[in-house]
Amino acid sequence: MKTRPSSLVLLAAFFGTSVLALAGHQGHDSKQEIQNRFVGAWHLVWLQEPDADGKVHKADCTGLLVYTRDGHMSVQLMYRNPQTGAQGGPVQYAQGGYEASFGRYEINERAHTFTFHVEGAMVRNLIGKDLPRAFEVSGNQMIVKSTDPNERWSVAWEHY
Repeated sequence: MKTRPSSLVLLAAFFGTSVLALAGHQGHDSKQEIQNRFVGAWHLVWLQEPDADGKVHKADCTGLLVYTRDGHMSVQLMYRNPQTGAQGGPVQYAQGGYEASFGRYEINERAHTFTFHVEGAMVRNLIGKDLPRAFEVSGNQMIVKSTDPNERWSVAWEHY
């Protein structure tokens, strides 16, 4: 004689499968939501960096940051007075008062970081480097900082 599963077993199996699918979907939705917040063009609001004496100040510069949906990014930043652009520190990002680089990015939503995989840059020793960055998004602004404690800069971008 063939036994049929009880309605309770079928119901438990259905809800169990639905909850697991929903949990996996929510994780994907969360990652997609964060990725969507990155995508687009951003303009520079401010850049803070240490001067030669180690005192942090706002730099006089302008910039553009672009994230694409397929995981690419590009950044350009120009110091209005090239002599004031930070040239010290463990890594130089600008040359002649101008910074330009592009590559891929990966977001770690739990750690609130992304890693910029540099594929091309005006400062050639950055090419091939992975630059981890901490981020905080609030409204249409994003604040980005280096995760390297020796680099004390921070930058605010605003979504166009």
